[in-house]
Amino acid sequence: MMAETAMDDPLFDVWHETDVRVRYAETDRMGVVYHANYLVWFEIGRTEFCRARGFAYREMEENSDAFLVVAESYCRYKAPAFYDDELIVRTHITELRRRSVRFGYEILRASDGLIIAEGETGHVVTDGNGRVKSMPEHYRDLLSAVPEEDIHSSQLPQRIEPVPENSAP
Repeated sequence: MMAETAMDDPLFDVWHETDVRVRYAETDRMGVVYHANYLVWFEIGRTEFCRARGFAYREMEENSDAFLVVAESYCRYKAPAFYDDELIVRTHITELRRRSVRFGYEILRASDGLIIAEGETGHVVTDGNGRVKSMPEHYRDLLSAVPEEDIHSSQLPQRIEPVPENSAP
């Protein structure tokens, strides 16, 4: 079976949005978010993406002995987030294979729409002993479903992009 990717299916244009607020404990002494917290927010986005499609990680683990193991992660930091900022974590699937899934993320500051980080995580489906297995068809179908409350990227308001890196300060 060939992989489904963003270029093959409009499903991958569907983003789920989750709101988070930066807590004091997530910042350094200057009030700037510590870099590892972005990966935690990716996990929150991924978890809520699945919930919006009718299942929880825990259910998949307990009922089908299927675990989504993080095999790789990437985050590009574009602008800082600060204590008490309201953020929007946007999550979508960028690739869905028989034994793996890849999620893409954008984190935006709610007050100005600025994309402050973007990234991806790649997951391999395993059993409880860490052996790679196929994703149960039930969960693959749920991941492929488009909940009514999710927003298509073409319907989103235009977001403000940061100044390109090669621009003069």
